[in-house]
Amino acid sequence: MLVSRHPVLENLGHIKTCKPTSSPKNIFTGNIPVVDLSDPIAAKTIIVKACKEFGFFKVINHGVSMDLPNKLEAESVKFFKLSKQEKEKSGPPNPFGYGNKNIGPNGDTGLVEYLLMCANPCNNQLHSRNSANAIVIPAIQESLQSVVNEYVIAVTNVACEVLEMIAEELQLKARDTLSSLIRDEKSDSCLRLNHYPPCPDLRASSDAQSLKIGFGEHTDPHIMSVLRSNEVPGFQICLKDGAWVSIPPDPTSFFLNVGDSLQICMLVQVMTNARFKSVKHRVLAADTLKSRVSMIYFGGPPLSEKITPLSSVMEEGEESLYKEYTWSDYKNSAYKTKLGDDRLTNFQKPFAQ
Repeated sequence: MLVSRHPVLENLGHIKTCKPTSSPKNIFTGNIPVVDLSDPIAAKTIIVKACKEFGFFKVINHGVSMDLPNKLEAESVKFFKLSKQEKEKSGPPNPFGYGNKNIGPNGDTGLVEYLLMCANPCNNQLHSRNSANAIVIPAIQESLQSVVNEYVIAVTNVACEVLEMIAEELQLKARDTLSSLIRDEKSDSCLRLNHYPPCPDLRASSDAQSLKIGFGEHTDPHIMSVLRSNEVPGFQICLKDGAWVSIPPDPTSFFLNVGDSLQICMLVQVMTNARFKSVKHRVLAADTLKSRVSMIYFGGPPLSEKITPLSSVMEEGEESLYKEYTWSDYKNSAYKTKLGDDRLTNFQKPFAQ
């Protein structure tokens, strides 16, 4: 196994874009960490290093047939091509449903339209339409919901495999300490389908800088997020030195990022007492002739789950940086903030602020 002996960010501090490389598997490429899941012994070491230094990494050889994300992309495009009137039958989001430009309830906007869907099979409308707990989004085609269900199962397995590798590398008592949170039948997971219309006029616009935000900078509130997009660029992450780095799209791979608390399951930063960092990221509007389409799975714990640092990662005498709270507490607080706000500040202990 080849692993860089230097801090991961040493090679990234001054770059403005991440360029693809053909480096050997599981090494830090000088751009972003690349994790080959076909080599689990090497992968788990790289994953934990990536979570500490970047909060972000790329996963290859993940075992998911590309037919599945391609099928979901095609179904998503079919939905977003509907007339505005037809799409609005599936909105506004509350919290699930169709939205356009308005991101959340607190005034954030972007050049994006989206469909936010429940990713818990126990609650979605196809599997539980006769249940009192069914979450129904009007006017959603059964073909779209069906492939969403199939896709969610696949990416949940990828996220769980990664979380279990993290548990092994951190020598947690149980391998499923983290993964069990998003496998729970009451897990609060969701899937977001984003469509960024092409904006070729941005190249010529003198005011392009103020217009080009597709989705503003933010961190994800969950345990772990799994991103896949088509070949249109625009996704960026923020490094420790504040530089924004463009991530080249790769429709055959998944990009995973730590949330506000590992995102423990959307919340590992808290569970690891800030040893893992949630990554700030954003999407710039596509100044191309083709739309950007992305799908993001957010793996979340049950609403009643208490979010506290894992005792096994705490050193003797070390105090938690965060107050104890439930995922429901955190989620309710997050919905009251702006997109770019530091949501964890409200849950930090005074001495940690």
